[in-house]
Amino acid sequence: MKIGNIDLGNRPVMLAPMEDVTDIGFRLLCKQMGAAMVYSEFVSSDALVRMVNKSLAKLQVSQDERPVAIQIYGKDADAMRQAAQIVVHHARPDVLDLNFGCPVKKVAGKGAGSGMLQNVPLLLDITRAVVDAVPDTPVTVKTRLAWNHDTMYLPDGTPFIVDLAERLQDVGIQALTIHGRTRAQMYQGQADWTLIGKVRENPRIHIPIIGNGDICCREDVERAFDQYHVDGVMVGRATFGCPWLFRDLLGKEPFTLDQKIDILKQQVTTSVERLGEYRGILHVRRHLAATPIFKGIPNFRETRIRMLRAEHHDQLFGIIEEIRKILHSYETDIQ
Repeated sequence: MKIGNIDLGNRPVMLAPMEDVTDIGFRLLCKQMGAAMVYSEFVSSDALVRMVNKSLAKLQVSQDERPVAIQIYGKDADAMRQAAQIVVHHARPDVLDLNFGCPVKKVAGKGAGSGMLQNVPLLLDITRAVVDAVPDTPVTVKTRLAWNHDTMYLPDGTPFIVDLAERLQDVGIQALTIHGRTRAQMYQGQADWTLIGKVRENPRIHIPIIGNGDICCREDVERAFDQYHVDGVMVGRATFGCPWLFRDLLGKEPFTLDQKIDILKQQVTTSVERLGEYRGILHVRRHLAATPIFKGIPNFRETRIRMLRAEHHDQLFGIIEEIRKILHSYETDIQ
């Protein structure tokens, strides 16, 4: 699969953009685990135009994580155009992605993210403006099936997303990622890959189509490629506290328990080095609390609370080592 001149190989699996999750440290870990391409947290176009330091910091890119995509969002064509140019100037991303899919109220409720699905002419104007503004950088889009169930089909029966994909292709995007839910669904229910497949089957579509939604295991990846014939797969929430998931999704030998715990400790160290101890711990500790390897431990609630309250990395490492001993004791009991 190629986006512009960027070759992502056969059946690529990519890390989805996630706010407060896909910072540079997490992206680097996922890249090491086999992610074909990684995406930044989304960045507000308005904040970039105002040169807000916190937003500019999200443009930090390491050569070791390339190919990397920076994602921006907004609802004003001129601001998105300017933001795109700022991103290219500061980060030199391999891909610039436009967020027309975020469902959260503070974004979609203000008309940005998936809110753009209610104003397709403006969505297309924004896309065209960004494509024209950064001619040497591939522009892609990530979106959802529709705003809600009532708008999933046009009056003639054509799926909304099939029509939108064609129109986005016509204004110059070089790949389209589709999350198989409407905005109204948020993250509830099952992702509908049937409609993603219909976009891929459309003979008028020649850009890569990337499927997203409910990718949790190797079987999900194989189904996406074999049944729905997408060009690439994007995985999001399942990687939360679990960057080694890419090895499983790609069919590589799984890591041992000790290796997984060491990866989590590496994530803590990277976060502290990047943000300082207080902010670094604050950022990373909820990743740890969400990791699947800690689930199922009886009476884990108190330990989880201590983890979420930890303020120093040595304190956090002490808790992690306690958990390691507990998990190893379970292995011994099973044997």
